[in-house]
Amino acid sequence: MTQSKAIIFSAPSGSGKTSLVKHLIQNIPNLGFSISACTRDKRGRHEVHGKDYYFLTQEEFIKKIDENAFIEWEEVYAGNFYGTLKEEIQRIWDSGKAVIFDVDVKGGLALKKYFGEHALAIYVKVPSLEVLKTRLSDRGTESEESLSRRLFKAEFESKFEPQFDVTVVNDEFAKSSAEAEYLVSEFLAR
Repeated sequence: MTQSKAIIFSAPSGSGKTSLVKHLIQNIPNLGFSISACTRDKRGRHEVHGKDYYFLTQEEFIKKIDENAFIEWEEVYAGNFYGTLKEEIQRIWDSGKAVIFDVDVKGGLALKKYFGEHALAIYVKVPSLEVLKTRLSDRGTESEESLSRRLFKAEFESKFEPQFDVTVVNDEFAKSSAEAEYLVSEFLAR
């Protein structure tokens, strides 16, 4: 039964986990994307409230923390909170789908602990920090300071890779997306 299952994709920023998750949602019909809540600003015009994220003010986010509305939450960067709303997971399960997450490493481990055997936790890895630096730079959204901060965080987060169920190296998208599709399909079939 896919309804109570959770697929968790975690990786440092820029490793391609969002592209993999989008590919899976397009190719596996019984997956529902868990929209995270956050307090950061939208990136450009392409991000939409209620589709990419639930964009909340810090005050709204803290109120939800006080109401115990999150499965997990954290302050990823100073003043930027991210979290998974319990009502979001229920919304997806009520639609008869398994939930798929696109979260950072700390959030992924918290979700893995919360869902236990009902979760498949996948760590997405880039071939090197140099590749990651190029990907982040190519986004055009990073200052030198934020790029440096993200690379430092990525190096730290890579130490948690062994705590995930499986690792997908995202060097060639066609290969890594096929591998991810296989892993998720096998897990949902159990």
